[in-house]
Amino acid sequence: MDQLKEAGQSYWQILPLVPTSYGDSPYQSFSTFAGNPYFISLEDLIAEGVLTKEECDAADFGKNPQSVDYGKLYEERFKLLRKAYERSNIAENRAFHDFCWCNGWWLEDYALFMAVKDFFEGKSWKEWPEDIRLRWGFALDYYRRELYFEIEFYKYLQFKFREQWMQLKEYANAQGVEIIGDIPIYVAFDSADTWASPELFQLDETNTPYAVAGCPPDAFSETGQLWGNPLYRWDYHRSQGYDWWVKRIACCFELYDVVRIDHFRGFDEYYAIPYGDLTAENGHWEKGPGMELFWKIRERLGQKRIIAEDLGFMTDSVRALVRESGFPNMKVLEFAFDSRDTGNASDYLPHNFERNCVVYTGTHDNETLCSWFLEISEEERQMVRDYLHNQWIGSRKIYKEMIYLAMSSVADLCMIPMQDYLGYDSRARMNTPSTLGKNWKWRLKEGEVTTELLEEIRKVTETYGRCRKHAQV
Repeated sequence: MDQLKEAGQSYWQILPLVPTSYGDSPYQSFSTFAGNPYFISLEDLIAEGVLTKEECDAADFGKNPQSVDYGKLYEERFKLLRKAYERSNIAENRAFHDFCWCNGWWLEDYALFMAVKDFFEGKSWKEWPEDIRLRWGFALDYYRRELYFEIEFYKYLQFKFREQWMQLKEYANAQGVEIIGDIPIYVAFDSADTWASPELFQLDETNTPYAVAGCPPDAFSETGQLWGNPLYRWDYHRSQGYDWWVKRIACCFELYDVVRIDHFRGFDEYYAIPYGDLTAENGHWEKGPGMELFWKIRERLGQKRIIAEDLGFMTDSVRALVRESGFPNMKVLEFAFDSRDTGNASDYLPHNFERNCVVYTGTHDNETLCSWFLEISEEERQMVRDYLHNQWIGSRKIYKEMIYLAMSSVADLCMIPMQDYLGYDSRARMNTPSTLGKNWKWRLKEGEVTTELLEEIRKVTETYGRCRKHAQV
Protein backbone atom coordinates (compact mmCIF):
# COMPACT_ATOMS: atom_id res chain seq x y z
CA MET A 1 0.00 0.00 0.00
CA ASP A 2 2.84 2.34 0.81
CA GLN A 3 4.32 1.74 -2.65
CA LEU A 4 0.99 2.34 -4.36
CA LYS A 5 0.64 5.60 -2.46
CA GLU A 6 4.20 6.58 -3.35
CA ALA A 7 3.48 5.87 -7.02
CA GLY A 8 0.37 8.07 -6.94
CA GLN A 9 -2.06 5.20 -7.49
CA SER A 10 -5.71 5.19 -6.45
CA TYR A 11 -6.76 1.60 -7.06
CA TRP A 12 -5.37 -1.88 -6.50
CA GLN A 13 -7.09 -4.58 -8.54
CA ILE A 14 -6.75 -8.15 -7.32
CA LEU A 15 -7.82 -11.62 -8.37
CA PRO A 16 -10.63 -13.39 -6.46
CA LEU A 17 -9.67 -13.99 -2.80
CA VAL A 18 -11.62 -17.24 -2.55
CA PRO A 19 -10.21 -20.68 -1.58
CA THR A 20 -8.82 -22.28 -4.74
CA SER A 21 -9.73 -25.78 -5.83
CA TYR A 22 -9.37 -27.37 -9.28
CA GLY A 23 -6.19 -26.28 -11.04
CA ASP A 24 -5.43 -23.80 -8.24
CA SER A 25 -7.60 -21.29 -10.09
CA PRO A 26 -9.30 -18.49 -8.15
CA TYR A 27 -12.15 -18.89 -10.66
CA GLN A 28 -12.80 -22.45 -9.42
CA SER A 29 -13.41 -22.16 -5.70
CA PHE A 30 -14.78 -24.23 -2.85
CA SER A 31 -16.92 -21.22 -1.89
CA THR A 32 -17.89 -17.89 -3.39
CA PHE A 33 -18.18 -16.37 0.10
CA ALA A 34 -15.09 -17.72 1.88
CA GLY A 35 -11.56 -16.31 1.89
CA ASN A 36 -8.41 -18.19 0.93
CA PRO A 37 -6.54 -19.44 4.04
CA TYR A 38 -3.26 -19.09 2.12
CA PHE A 39 -3.58 -15.33 2.57
CA ILE A 40 -3.66 -15.51 6.36
CA SER A 41 -0.54 -13.75 7.62
CA LEU A 42 1.74 -16.03 9.61
CA GLU A 43 3.58 -12.97 10.90
CA ASP A 44 0.34 -11.77 12.51
CA LEU A 45 -0.18 -15.19 14.10
CA ILE A 46 3.36 -15.06 15.48
CA ALA A 47 2.64 -11.62 16.94
CA GLU A 48 -0.55 -13.04 18.41
CA GLY A 49 1.49 -15.74 20.15
CA VAL A 50 -0.16 -18.79 18.57
CA LEU A 51 2.81 -19.60 16.31
CA THR A 52 6.56 -19.18 16.73
CA LYS A 53 8.98 -17.72 14.22
CA GLU A 54 11.02 -20.91 14.38
CA GLU A 55 8.01 -23.01 13.37
CA CYS A 56 7.25 -20.78 10.41
CA ASP A 57 10.88 -20.54 9.30
CA ALA A 58 11.12 -24.35 9.32
CA ALA A 59 8.23 -24.73 6.86
CA ASP A 60 9.16 -25.54 3.26
CA PHE A 61 7.00 -23.49 0.91
CA GLY A 62 9.21 -24.12 -2.12
CA LYS A 63 12.54 -22.81 -3.36
CA ASN A 64 11.46 -20.41 -6.11
CA PRO A 65 10.38 -17.04 -4.66
CA GLN A 66 8.78 -16.05 -8.00
CA SER A 67 6.63 -19.17 -8.40
CA VAL A 68 4.03 -20.59 -6.00
CA ASP A 69 4.41 -24.29 -5.19
CA TYR A 70 0.78 -25.11 -4.38
CA GLY A 71 1.53 -28.67 -3.26
CA LYS A 72 4.01 -27.58 -0.61
CA LEU A 73 1.90 -24.57 0.29
CA TYR A 74 -1.09 -26.83 1.02
CA GLU A 75 0.91 -29.30 3.11
CA GLU A 76 2.94 -26.81 5.12
CA ARG A 77 0.51 -23.93 5.52
CA PHE A 78 -2.33 -25.99 6.90
CA LYS A 79 -0.04 -27.66 9.43
CA LEU A 80 0.81 -24.26 10.83
CA LEU A 81 -2.76 -23.00 10.71
CA ARG A 82 -3.95 -26.05 12.64
CA LYS A 83 -1.37 -25.35 15.34
CA ALA A 84 -2.58 -21.77 15.52
CA TYR A 85 -6.19 -22.94 15.86
CA GLU A 86 -5.33 -25.44 18.60
CA ARG A 87 -3.50 -22.76 20.57
CA SER A 88 -6.20 -20.13 20.17
CA ASN A 89 -8.70 -19.70 22.95
CA ILE A 90 -11.65 -19.76 20.56
CA ALA A 91 -14.21 -20.78 23.18
CA GLU A 92 -13.80 -17.45 24.99
CA ASN A 93 -13.25 -15.26 21.91
CA ARG A 94 -16.33 -13.04 21.65
CA ALA A 95 -15.25 -11.64 18.29
CA PHE A 96 -15.06 -15.17 16.85
CA HIS A 97 -18.56 -16.03 18.04
CA ASP A 98 -19.94 -12.75 16.71
CA PHE A 99 -18.33 -13.46 13.34
CA CYS A 100 -19.87 -16.95 13.23
CA TRP A 101 -23.28 -15.55 14.15
CA CYS A 102 -23.24 -12.82 11.51
CA ASN A 103 -21.93 -15.08 8.75
CA GLY A 104 -23.65 -18.30 9.70
CA TRP A 105 -25.90 -18.20 6.60
CA TRP A 106 -22.91 -19.27 4.46
CA LEU A 107 -20.24 -20.21 7.02
CA GLU A 108 -22.06 -23.19 8.52
CA ASP A 109 -22.41 -24.92 5.14
CA TYR A 110 -18.89 -24.03 4.04
CA ALA A 111 -17.19 -25.30 7.21
CA LEU A 112 -19.21 -28.51 7.15
CA PHE A 113 -18.47 -28.99 3.45
CA MET A 114 -14.72 -28.64 3.96
CA ALA A 115 -14.70 -30.88 7.02
CA VAL A 116 -16.61 -33.63 5.20
CA LYS A 117 -14.35 -33.22 2.15
CA ASP A 118 -11.32 -33.79 4.36
CA PHE A 119 -13.04 -36.80 5.93
CA PHE A 120 -13.44 -38.32 2.46
CA GLU A 121 -9.83 -37.49 1.52
CA GLY A 122 -10.61 -34.57 -0.75
CA LYS A 123 -13.13 -36.30 -3.00
CA SER A 124 -15.71 -34.22 -4.84
CA TRP A 125 -19.06 -34.14 -3.04
CA LYS A 126 -20.50 -35.96 -6.06
CA GLU A 127 -18.55 -39.03 -4.85
CA TRP A 128 -19.70 -38.88 -1.24
CA PRO A 129 -22.18 -41.41 0.19
CA GLU A 130 -25.75 -40.66 -0.83
CA ASP A 131 -26.94 -39.58 2.62
CA ILE A 132 -24.50 -36.69 2.98
CA ARG A 133 -24.28 -36.00 -0.76
CA LEU A 134 -28.02 -35.30 -0.79
CA ARG A 135 -27.93 -33.66 2.65
CA TRP A 136 -30.34 -35.95 4.45
CA GLY A 137 -31.11 -34.54 7.89
CA PHE A 138 -29.72 -37.39 10.00
CA ALA A 139 -26.48 -37.37 7.97
CA LEU A 140 -25.99 -33.64 8.49
CA ASP A 141 -26.51 -34.11 12.24
CA TYR A 142 -24.06 -37.03 12.31
CA TYR A 143 -21.20 -35.22 10.57
CA ARG A 144 -21.76 -32.00 12.51
CA ARG A 145 -21.34 -34.02 15.69
CA GLU A 146 -18.47 -36.27 14.59
CA LEU A 147 -16.47 -33.51 12.87
CA TYR A 148 -17.17 -30.74 15.37
CA PHE A 149 -13.56 -29.60 15.83
CA GLU A 150 -12.72 -29.88 12.15
CA ILE A 151 -15.74 -27.69 11.39
CA GLU A 152 -14.63 -25.20 14.04
CA PHE A 153 -11.14 -25.16 12.49
CA TYR A 154 -12.54 -24.02 9.15
CA LYS A 155 -14.63 -21.37 10.89
CA TYR A 156 -11.49 -20.18 12.68
CA LEU A 157 -9.66 -19.84 9.34
CA GLN A 158 -12.43 -17.66 7.96
CA PHE A 159 -12.46 -15.57 11.11
CA LYS A 160 -8.71 -14.92 10.90
CA PHE A 161 -8.86 -14.25 7.17
CA ARG A 162 -11.66 -11.71 7.55
CA GLU A 163 -10.04 -10.06 10.57
CA GLN A 164 -6.70 -9.61 8.81
CA TRP A 165 -8.19 -8.62 5.46
CA MET A 166 -10.34 -5.90 6.97
CA GLN A 167 -7.28 -4.48 8.72
CA LEU A 168 -5.47 -4.42 5.37
CA LYS A 169 -8.41 -2.80 3.60
CA GLU A 170 -8.72 -0.16 6.30
CA TYR A 171 -5.02 0.63 5.94
CA ALA A 172 -5.27 0.79 2.13
CA ASN A 173 -8.21 3.17 2.27
CA ALA A 174 -6.35 5.35 4.77
CA GLN A 175 -3.54 5.64 2.18
CA GLY A 176 -6.02 6.77 -0.46
CA VAL A 177 -6.05 3.38 -2.20
CA GLU A 178 -9.30 1.59 -2.99
CA ILE A 179 -9.49 -2.13 -3.74
CA ILE A 180 -11.09 -3.52 -6.89
CA GLY A 181 -12.23 -7.06 -6.18
CA ASP A 182 -13.05 -9.68 -8.79
CA ILE A 183 -15.81 -12.27 -8.77
CA PRO A 184 -16.50 -15.01 -11.29
CA ILE A 185 -20.04 -15.08 -12.67
CA TYR A 186 -20.19 -18.82 -11.86
CA VAL A 187 -19.38 -20.98 -8.86
CA ALA A 188 -17.54 -24.31 -9.02
CA PHE A 189 -19.47 -27.56 -9.12
CA ASP A 190 -17.35 -28.98 -6.30
CA SER A 191 -18.22 -26.19 -3.90
CA ALA A 192 -20.20 -25.58 -0.76
CA ASP A 193 -22.46 -23.29 -2.82
CA THR A 194 -23.59 -26.06 -5.19
CA TRP A 195 -23.72 -28.80 -2.57
CA ALA A 196 -25.69 -26.74 -0.05
CA SER A 197 -28.09 -25.04 -2.51
CA PRO A 198 -28.62 -27.32 -5.53
CA GLU A 199 -31.96 -25.64 -6.23
CA LEU A 200 -30.03 -22.59 -7.50
CA PHE A 201 -28.51 -24.53 -10.38
CA GLN A 202 -29.52 -26.58 -13.42
CA LEU A 203 -29.21 -29.99 -11.74
CA ASP A 204 -31.40 -33.10 -11.97
CA GLU A 205 -32.88 -35.09 -9.07
CA THR A 206 -29.48 -36.71 -8.39
CA ASN A 207 -27.81 -33.27 -8.41
CA THR A 208 -26.07 -33.98 -11.71
CA PRO A 209 -25.84 -31.02 -14.12
CA TYR A 210 -27.87 -30.95 -17.32
CA ALA A 211 -25.32 -28.61 -18.86
CA VAL A 212 -22.23 -26.67 -17.80
CA ALA A 213 -20.59 -23.33 -18.55
CA GLY A 214 -17.89 -22.38 -21.03
CA CYS A 215 -17.16 -20.42 -24.17
CA PRO A 216 -17.51 -21.39 -27.84
CA PRO A 217 -14.54 -22.08 -30.14
CA ASP A 218 -12.57 -19.02 -31.24
CA ALA A 219 -9.16 -18.08 -32.61
CA PHE A 220 -7.54 -18.75 -29.22
CA SER A 221 -9.08 -22.22 -28.78
CA GLU A 222 -10.35 -24.40 -31.64
CA THR A 223 -12.56 -26.45 -29.33
CA GLY A 224 -13.68 -23.60 -27.08
CA GLN A 225 -13.34 -23.38 -23.32
CA LEU A 226 -15.03 -26.01 -21.15
CA TRP A 227 -15.18 -24.48 -17.67
CA GLY A 228 -17.50 -27.10 -16.20
CA ASN A 229 -19.32 -24.78 -13.77
CA PRO A 230 -22.99 -25.46 -13.08
CA LEU A 231 -25.39 -23.06 -14.76
CA TYR A 232 -27.91 -21.01 -12.83
CA ARG A 233 -31.60 -21.83 -12.74
CA TRP A 234 -32.54 -18.25 -13.44
CA ASP A 235 -36.29 -18.84 -13.16
CA TYR A 236 -35.78 -19.99 -9.57
CA HIS A 237 -33.56 -16.98 -8.75
CA ARG A 238 -36.25 -14.72 -10.17
CA SER A 239 -38.91 -16.36 -7.98
CA GLN A 240 -36.74 -15.66 -4.92
CA GLY A 241 -36.17 -12.02 -5.80
CA TYR A 242 -32.54 -12.82 -6.69
CA ASP A 243 -31.86 -13.04 -2.96
CA TRP A 244 -28.73 -15.22 -3.30
CA TRP A 245 -27.19 -12.78 -5.78
CA VAL A 246 -28.03 -9.78 -3.61
CA LYS A 247 -26.31 -11.45 -0.66
CA ARG A 248 -23.31 -12.34 -2.83
CA ILE A 249 -22.84 -8.77 -4.04
CA ALA A 250 -23.38 -7.37 -0.54
CA CYS A 251 -20.70 -9.72 0.81
CA CYS A 252 -18.30 -8.55 -1.91
CA PHE A 253 -18.77 -4.92 -0.96
CA GLU A 254 -17.81 -5.71 2.60
CA LEU A 255 -14.41 -6.81 1.27
CA TYR A 256 -13.86 -4.44 -1.66
CA ASP A 257 -14.57 -0.87 -2.70
CA VAL A 258 -15.28 -1.73 -6.35
CA VAL A 259 -16.26 -5.10 -7.83
CA ARG A 260 -15.38 -6.41 -11.28
CA ILE A 261 -17.81 -9.11 -12.43
CA ASP A 262 -16.16 -11.62 -14.72
CA HIS A 263 -17.95 -12.76 -17.91
CA PHE A 264 -20.63 -10.07 -17.71
CA ARG A 265 -22.04 -11.09 -21.07
CA GLY A 266 -23.38 -14.24 -19.37
CA PHE A 267 -26.13 -12.13 -17.79
CA ASP A 268 -27.44 -11.40 -21.29
CA GLU A 269 -26.81 -14.81 -22.84
CA TYR A 270 -24.85 -17.74 -21.46
CA TYR A 271 -23.22 -20.63 -23.28
CA ALA A 272 -24.57 -24.04 -22.23
CA ILE A 273 -22.51 -27.18 -22.99
CA PRO A 274 -24.06 -30.65 -22.60
CA TYR A 275 -22.79 -32.27 -19.41
CA GLY A 276 -20.25 -34.97 -20.18
CA ASP A 277 -18.92 -33.41 -23.38
CA LEU A 278 -15.15 -33.24 -23.54
CA THR A 279 -15.06 -29.95 -25.48
CA ALA A 280 -17.21 -26.83 -25.79
CA GLU A 281 -18.00 -27.40 -29.47
CA ASN A 282 -21.59 -28.57 -29.01
CA GLY A 283 -22.81 -25.78 -26.77
CA HIS A 284 -25.55 -23.27 -27.48
CA TRP A 285 -26.62 -19.84 -26.19
CA GLU A 286 -29.49 -19.32 -23.76
CA LYS A 287 -30.98 -16.13 -22.34
CA GLY A 288 -29.85 -14.79 -18.96
CA PRO A 289 -31.67 -12.52 -16.50
CA GLY A 290 -30.59 -9.24 -18.10
CA MET A 291 -31.17 -5.97 -16.27
CA GLU A 292 -33.81 -7.48 -13.99
CA LEU A 293 -31.05 -8.85 -11.75
CA PHE A 294 -29.24 -5.50 -11.48
CA TRP A 295 -32.46 -3.60 -10.85
CA LYS A 296 -33.05 -5.88 -7.88
CA ILE A 297 -29.47 -5.41 -6.63
CA ARG A 298 -29.86 -1.65 -6.95
CA GLU A 299 -33.23 -1.75 -5.19
CA ARG A 300 -31.82 -3.70 -2.22
CA LEU A 301 -28.28 -2.33 -1.96
CA GLY A 302 -28.34 1.04 -3.68
CA GLN A 303 -25.99 2.16 -6.42
CA LYS A 304 -22.82 0.08 -6.37
CA ARG A 305 -19.53 0.58 -8.18
CA ILE A 306 -19.27 -2.38 -10.52
CA ILE A 307 -16.99 -2.97 -13.53
CA ALA A 308 -18.50 -5.09 -16.31
CA GLU A 309 -16.03 -7.53 -17.86
CA ASP A 310 -17.58 -7.60 -21.32
CA LEU A 311 -14.69 -9.10 -23.28
CA GLY A 312 -15.06 -11.70 -26.01
CA PHE A 313 -17.70 -11.99 -28.70
CA MET A 314 -20.07 -9.05 -28.33
CA THR A 315 -23.61 -8.79 -29.63
CA ASP A 316 -25.95 -5.81 -29.82
CA SER A 317 -27.93 -7.15 -26.86
CA VAL A 318 -24.79 -7.42 -24.70
CA ARG A 319 -23.82 -3.86 -25.61
CA ALA A 320 -27.34 -2.71 -24.72
CA LEU A 321 -27.14 -4.46 -21.33
CA VAL A 322 -23.82 -2.79 -20.51
CA ARG A 323 -25.16 0.62 -21.53
CA GLU A 324 -28.37 0.22 -19.54
CA SER A 325 -26.49 -0.92 -16.43
CA GLY A 326 -24.36 2.22 -16.51
CA PHE A 327 -21.35 0.17 -15.39
CA PRO A 328 -17.97 1.00 -16.94
CA ASN A 329 -16.82 -1.75 -19.27
CA MET A 330 -13.33 -2.97 -20.14
CA LYS A 331 -10.99 -1.98 -22.96
CA VAL A 332 -7.90 -4.14 -23.50
CA LEU A 333 -5.26 -2.58 -25.75
CA GLU A 334 -3.85 -5.93 -26.87
CA PHE A 335 -7.21 -6.76 -28.43
CA ALA A 336 -7.09 -3.66 -30.64
CA PHE A 337 -4.26 -5.12 -32.73
CA ASP A 338 -4.70 -8.90 -32.37
CA SER A 339 -6.75 -10.69 -35.06
CA ARG A 340 -7.16 -13.71 -32.77
CA ASP A 341 -9.56 -11.82 -30.53
CA THR A 342 -13.23 -12.59 -31.10
CA GLY A 343 -14.41 -9.03 -30.53
CA ASN A 344 -14.41 -6.00 -32.78
CA ALA A 345 -10.83 -4.67 -32.74
CA SER A 346 -11.96 -1.10 -33.33
CA ASP A 347 -13.81 -1.17 -29.99
CA TYR A 348 -10.43 -1.35 -28.25
CA LEU A 349 -8.67 1.44 -30.14
CA PRO A 350 -8.36 4.44 -27.79
CA HIS A 351 -9.71 6.97 -30.28
CA ASN A 352 -13.05 5.11 -30.07
CA PHE A 353 -13.25 5.05 -26.26
CA GLU A 354 -15.95 6.75 -24.25
CA ARG A 355 -15.11 7.99 -20.77
CA ASN A 356 -17.18 5.43 -18.89
CA CYS A 357 -14.73 2.55 -19.28
CA VAL A 358 -11.61 1.02 -17.73
CA VAL A 359 -8.59 0.58 -20.00
CA TYR A 360 -6.07 -2.23 -19.52
CA THR A 361 -2.91 -3.05 -21.43
CA GLY A 362 -3.76 -6.70 -20.76
CA THR A 363 -5.41 -8.87 -18.10
CA HIS A 364 -4.47 -11.96 -16.11
CA ASP A 365 -5.65 -14.07 -19.07
CA ASN A 366 -3.39 -12.30 -21.58
CA GLU A 367 0.25 -12.53 -22.46
CA THR A 368 2.52 -9.81 -21.07
CA LEU A 369 2.99 -6.90 -23.47
CA CYS A 370 6.60 -7.76 -24.32
CA SER A 371 5.83 -11.37 -25.27
CA TRP A 372 2.51 -10.48 -26.90
CA PHE A 373 4.28 -8.13 -29.32
CA LEU A 374 6.47 -11.02 -30.46
CA GLU A 375 3.51 -13.41 -30.85
CA ILE A 376 1.34 -11.28 -33.15
CA SER A 377 1.99 -11.16 -36.87
CA GLU A 378 4.37 -8.70 -38.52
CA GLU A 379 1.38 -7.00 -40.11
CA GLU A 380 -0.15 -6.51 -36.66
CA ARG A 381 3.14 -5.25 -35.23
CA GLN A 382 3.18 -2.68 -38.03
CA MET A 383 -0.34 -1.61 -37.04
CA VAL A 384 0.97 -0.97 -33.53
CA ARG A 385 3.89 1.07 -34.86
CA ASP A 386 1.60 3.11 -37.09
CA TYR A 387 -0.85 3.79 -34.26
CA LEU A 388 1.96 4.86 -31.94
CA HIS A 389 3.68 6.92 -34.70
CA ASN A 390 6.88 5.07 -33.89
CA GLN A 391 8.39 2.91 -36.64
CA TRP A 392 11.35 1.84 -34.53
CA ILE A 393 9.53 0.34 -31.58
CA GLY A 394 10.62 -3.17 -30.54
CA SER A 395 9.48 -5.75 -28.03
CA ARG A 396 11.77 -4.45 -25.28
CA LYS A 397 10.24 -0.96 -25.38
CA ILE A 398 6.70 -1.70 -26.48
CA TYR A 399 5.43 -1.97 -22.92
CA LYS A 400 6.25 1.64 -22.10
CA GLU A 401 4.64 2.98 -25.28
CA MET A 402 1.49 0.96 -24.66
CA ILE A 403 1.30 2.14 -21.06
CA TYR A 404 1.54 5.74 -22.27
CA LEU A 405 -1.21 4.99 -24.81
CA ALA A 406 -3.50 3.63 -22.09
CA MET A 407 -2.75 6.51 -19.75
CA SER A 408 -3.44 9.12 -22.44
CA SER A 409 -6.87 7.72 -23.31
CA VAL A 410 -10.15 9.28 -22.15
CA ALA A 411 -11.02 6.19 -20.07
CA ASP A 412 -12.03 7.18 -16.55
CA LEU A 413 -9.75 4.53 -15.10
CA CYS A 414 -6.48 2.99 -16.29
CA MET A 415 -5.23 -0.33 -14.86
CA ILE A 416 -1.75 -1.65 -15.68
CA PRO A 417 -0.63 -5.16 -14.61
CA MET A 418 2.60 -5.04 -12.61
CA GLN A 419 4.21 -7.44 -15.11
CA ASP A 420 3.80 -4.77 -17.79
CA TYR A 421 5.20 -1.98 -15.63
CA LEU A 422 8.24 -4.22 -15.11
CA GLY A 423 8.53 -5.08 -18.81
CA TYR A 424 8.48 -8.83 -18.13
CA ASP A 425 8.09 -11.58 -20.73
CA SER A 426 5.90 -14.70 -20.80
CA ARG A 427 7.58 -16.18 -17.74
CA ALA A 428 5.50 -13.75 -15.69
CA ARG A 429 2.20 -14.60 -17.38
CA MET A 430 -0.50 -15.33 -14.82
CA ASN A 431 -2.90 -17.56 -16.78
CA THR A 432 -3.29 -19.19 -20.17
CA PRO A 433 -6.97 -20.13 -20.58
CA SER A 434 -7.82 -23.77 -21.33
CA THR A 435 -4.51 -25.02 -19.90
CA LEU A 436 -3.51 -26.60 -16.59
CA GLY A 437 -0.35 -26.95 -14.57
CA LYS A 438 1.49 -23.66 -15.08
CA ASN A 439 -1.11 -21.06 -14.17
CA TRP A 440 -1.63 -18.72 -11.21
CA LYS A 441 1.95 -19.23 -9.97
CA TRP A 442 3.78 -15.97 -10.73
CA ARG A 443 4.66 -13.98 -7.65
CA LEU A 444 6.21 -10.54 -7.27
CA LYS A 445 9.44 -10.71 -5.30
CA GLU A 446 10.31 -8.23 -2.59
CA GLY A 447 12.65 -5.62 -4.00
CA GLU A 448 11.56 -5.94 -7.64
CA VAL A 449 9.58 -2.72 -7.42
CA THR A 450 12.34 -0.15 -7.04
CA THR A 451 12.20 3.48 -5.97
CA GLU A 452 13.07 4.39 -9.55
CA LEU A 453 10.11 2.43 -10.92
CA LEU A 454 7.73 4.02 -8.42
CA GLU A 455 8.94 7.46 -9.48
CA GLU A 456 8.47 6.53 -13.13
CA ILE A 457 4.92 5.32 -12.46
CA ARG A 458 4.07 8.47 -10.53
CA LYS A 459 5.49 10.67 -13.29
CA VAL A 460 3.44 9.10 -16.08
CA THR A 461 0.36 9.07 -13.83
CA GLU A 462 0.77 12.77 -13.09
CA THR A 463 1.53 13.61 -16.72
CA TYR A 464 -1.87 12.31 -17.81
CA GLY A 465 -3.79 13.68 -14.83
CA ARG A 466 -4.44 10.31 -13.24
CA CYS A 467 -3.05 10.78 -9.74
CA ARG A 468 -5.30 9.95 -6.81
CA LYS A 469 -7.25 13.18 -6.79
CA HIS A 470 -8.17 12.74 -10.49
CA ALA A 471 -8.96 9.02 -10.71
CA GLN A 472 -12.55 7.83 -10.52
CA VAL A 473 -14.72 4.87 -11.39
